[in-house]
Amino acid sequence: MRWENLTAEPAGAPARDAALFGADAVTTRTFDTPEFRGITFHEIRARSIVNRVPGASRMPFEWTVNPYRGCSHACVYCFARKTHSYLDLDTGLGFDSQIVVKVNAPELLRRQLASRRWHGEHIAMGTNVDCYQRAEGRYRLMPGIIAALRDHANPFSILTKGTLILRDLDLLKQASEVADVGISVSVGFTDGELWRTVEPGTPAPERRLDVVRTLTDHGIGCGVLMAPVIPFLGDHPAQLRATVRAIAASGATSVTPLVLHLRPGAREWFMAWLEHHHPHLVRRYERLYAEGAYAPKWYQRRITRQVHELAQEYGIGPARAGMPRRISAPGPSAAPAPVAAEPTQLTLL
Repeated sequence: MRWENLTAEPAGAPARDAALFGADAVTTRTFDTPEFRGITFHEIRARSIVNRVPGASRMPFEWTVNPYRGCSHACVYCFARKTHSYLDLDTGLGFDSQIVVKVNAPELLRRQLASRRWHGEHIAMGTNVDCYQRAEGRYRLMPGIIAALRDHANPFSILTKGTLILRDLDLLKQASEVADVGISVSVGFTDGELWRTVEPGTPAPERRLDVVRTLTDHGIGCGVLMAPVIPFLGDHPAQLRATVRAIAASGATSVTPLVLHLRPGAREWFMAWLEHHHPHLVRRYERLYAEGAYAPKWYQRRITRQVHELAQEYGIGPARAGMPRRISAPGPSAAPAPVAAEPTQLTLL
């Protein structure tokens, strides 16, 4: 495996003699328990944990923390699949079952936050792979990470499909008392059959909306990233209505729709899945995504308009995507946010 070639520098930056970790720092483990059967964990001691997002990225934030690489959620569309190739790991089944665990992430983050070179910028988590995937139940990295951010009053946001975030509810409330904290849960659709095939390792959409409901009940505002909206499989008006209605019923503070995008790495895996499960749609996808990773603007605008109209109908508004929200006790109801004229397409999922 090409462990040494993973550097802390963004793409295009000058090479440095500072790989994130070396081959001698890797411990490989398997666990013969039902929840981890078939999964291999590569435990490493990282040399850097706060990562700068390349300037050319569409991400609306500059810094991220990713305690894991690879994801047992096994979402067939996950854009992060390509990152496994940097380690000479397979971007298909390997991405789902070969999980890199940065076991020293909490202590490393605490040290970096204390550095004079760090100025307290917002840190986003869950934007590459899910920090509350199944492995987190065993390795418990997030409590230490959140505690470090809390102790340094550092603003942060979390995007997740994982119900395990509720384990850290008390820590999130403590962090919110000293810093801006944004929580978003990803729910692109509520169709059970679609969920079982495209997101086989995730909690059901209903369970994720229970997370939103629980956070809201504890005074923690939580938005929903309605992503991805999957063309021809999850974009029927009745499906969009059912999803937005369920999101509204959960008490979400906002809903932000994002249409499926297919980067290299994810595109090949998703199209192979499509050929197997929905071969009649392959040509339609080839036409829709003929110009690249993103669906055409006209399609994005149509989906965004439909979702925002439904959100207004059900009493929730679009979020300013990527912006952290202050967590505080519920106050008087605010007026619905205005409908955005154009969609905001991020590369989160």
